[in-house]
Amino acid sequence: MMRTLVSLALLAAGATSQIIDSSSFGAAQTISPNRDSIPGWAIGGEGHEPSVLSNKLILTPPYPGNTRGSAWAQSPVSQSEWSAEFQFRASGPERAGGILQLWYTKDGQSRIGTSSIYTVGQFDGFALVIDTHGGNGGSVRGFLNDGTIDYKSHNSPDSLAFGHCNYFYRNLGRPSIVKIKHTSSIFEVTIDDKLCFSTNKVTLPAGNTFGITAATPENPDSFEIFKFILESAAGQGSTIPSNQGSAPQQPIVNQIPDQPPQPIINSGTEMSMSGLAAQIADLSGRIQLAGKATNLILQEIRNQASKADERHAELVQKSLAQDRQLAQFDSRLSRVEQVLQTVQSDLKSVASQSKDYSGRFNQLHETLRSSHLSLSENLQGHLLSVITASSPRMGFFIFLLIAFQVVLVISYVIYKRRRANMPKKFL
Repeated sequence: MMRTLVSLALLAAGATSQIIDSSSFGAAQTISPNRDSIPGWAIGGEGHEPSVLSNKLILTPPYPGNTRGSAWAQSPVSQSEWSAEFQFRASGPERAGGILQLWYTKDGQSRIGTSSIYTVGQFDGFALVIDTHGGNGGSVRGFLNDGTIDYKSHNSPDSLAFGHCNYFYRNLGRPSIVKIKHTSSIFEVTIDDKLCFSTNKVTLPAGNTFGITAATPENPDSFEIFKFILESAAGQGSTIPSNQGSAPQQPIVNQIPDQPPQPIINSGTEMSMSGLAAQIADLSGRIQLAGKATNLILQEIRNQASKADERHAELVQKSLAQDRQLAQFDSRLSRVEQVLQTVQSDLKSVASQSKDYSGRFNQLHETLRSSHLSLSENLQGHLLSVITASSPRMGFFIFLLIAFQVVLVISYVIYKRRRANMPKKFL
């Protein structure tokens, strides 16, 4: 009787929901038939290329930091009521960080790309943000936008959240399960089957597309996505098989559409082998990721070593050039010291010679002064005697002057008489 009730409950759940394959991945044993892409999704990154493994998508690696990754569904959602299941895991060192977003927006790949809630501009739709906001170890917040708010230039994007809850998601060692339910009566977000927040005032239109983006700082977290399952709220379910006879009924396992039936596990040995295989697959993925990270680290070490060698050679050349300059400077200093010593010795000799010359100059000055005095006395007596001896007598000069004046008077008187005796002419 109990098995019948369980079967009826499972069939009732299957009758009211159906997986939308075009916007889902991870429902089967592998998320993709190849390692290059996921069917129906566009994958991109900045600073690295996201890795597609058998059971997960690595949006951001554990090394290096400052990377971004995105995955966008290529088909819009035609249903207005749906539910989505999103499984992720975040792991990194103690003080690492990052941000993970689940988007349901219009034209998300072209308008959002690999942006986060803090670097996106104007978007039209819903964003679920998972990060360490508030410093409490982790939080989950919901944001809405009708295309009019520019989050990138907003003063406080954190204040635009309409719902939130605290959730410690880092380094749990297991995937975290986030479920979003959207109907005409409720919008609900649960984490690990615990209610995070819900409201009846949010209604999202059909025609938007789902996307997942992640961004990490210099100390990164590795964000791994294991599955994203989108289901419609109403769809075609399986029919309930009728019981024949009194044979005991087996539990009915819901099958994923377009997927081969899975065998029913009946023994503990098979269950343990299945769990071991899953652990081996997860370990293989981790080893591949560690190998890629190791190769990146080795490449970075080689690059740093080559840069260090170049820098060392450059420093050696600069040191040699500085040594040559110092040697030239030392030689110039030595020459300057020699010149200064020579000048100093010359100054000393000049000073000593100047002392000798000052004494000689004093003697010469005394000699010239005594010679000048004796010469002046001798010249005065000699000149006086010469002037007195060579000068004519005064009486002779006076006689000549008087004789000349008498001659002039006589000549004038004779002239007057002759003129008076000359005949006069009258006209």
